[in-house]
Amino acid sequence: MVRQVVVPSTYRTKSGALYKSRALQYALEPDVNQLSSDDYIVHLDEETLLTENSVRGILNFVNSNEYDIGQGLITYANETIVNHITTLADSMRVGVDLGCLRFCLKKFHRPPFLFKGSFVVCRASCEFEVTFDNGRAGSIAEDTYFAMLAMSKNKKFGWIEGEMWEKSPFTLADFVKQRKRWLQGILLVVHDIRLPLRVRLGLGIALYSWVTLPITSLNVILAPLCPIPLHWTLNFLINFVGAVNIYLYIIGAVRSFSLVRLGYTQFILRIIGTLATIPFVVVCEIAAVLWGLFSDKGKFYVVDKQLKPPVHV
Repeated sequence: MVRQVVVPSTYRTKSGALYKSRALQYALEPDVNQLSSDDYIVHLDEETLLTENSVRGILNFVNSNEYDIGQGLITYANETIVNHITTLADSMRVGVDLGCLRFCLKKFHRPPFLFKGSFVVCRASCEFEVTFDNGRAGSIAEDTYFAMLAMSKNKKFGWIEGEMWEKSPFTLADFVKQRKRWLQGILLVVHDIRLPLRVRLGLGIALYSWVTLPITSLNVILAPLCPIPLHWTLNFLINFVGAVNIYLYIIGAVRSFSLVRLGYTQFILRIIGTLATIPFVVVCEIAAVLWGLFSDKGKFYVVDKQLKPPVHV
């Protein structure tokens, strides 16, 4: 049975939650919700496609009955590619999922540094307790706020095997606006004193490593122009961070593209193309950071990822 729930325009949450968090909270209201506490809720974005492996992963996750919340891998290059630059740039997201997110969920059973809003499986009782009614601070990056609040309530997280497919933004403008919204939403989460500092600390470190990108990226230009002798340990750390970032792009691209479908030549060209987009991605990220810091942080920009049918004249 498919049940479509439409949020009334008159609906208001107790804390004044907005946008997606308002809609998610409406579905949890007692007079709307039809789920029992032992049911599981799968959160997807509008363009997310399930694969056989992701369905198996969800079933195994649910049957284990060990975790309250789970998340899995999303890739961006399996369907029709609309914009090759943004798709190659999103290889970094795949690498971060495979590295940072998977490690944290498997070993720590917590996501201290990041959490996405799609391919999320949550026990209904956990969602009833944590809720999405978190005011303005939880309305822009509602997924991250939900995860931080769940951590503060000692909910147990797990990794879900398999992958789902999504699309990267279709335009460069949407790519920058998407990053801007993430930055602004996470800023609100990190600075919300209602959340314990212990759950905001890791996210804050990740956030400010992103916020300082306009400054740290200048090192690429200034280091050759104004060389300063540094201790070998500092040089090692700087190079290590750079190498890890490049590796995340490579492993993300390897995981995103199919060698069987593309063949060796096209596969290698896409890996090289991913590396070639890094300078451009850095410029876009810097633009998103500066725009996000100095603009209104209360707006929720929705990235359009619906392919329009061709119009024949």
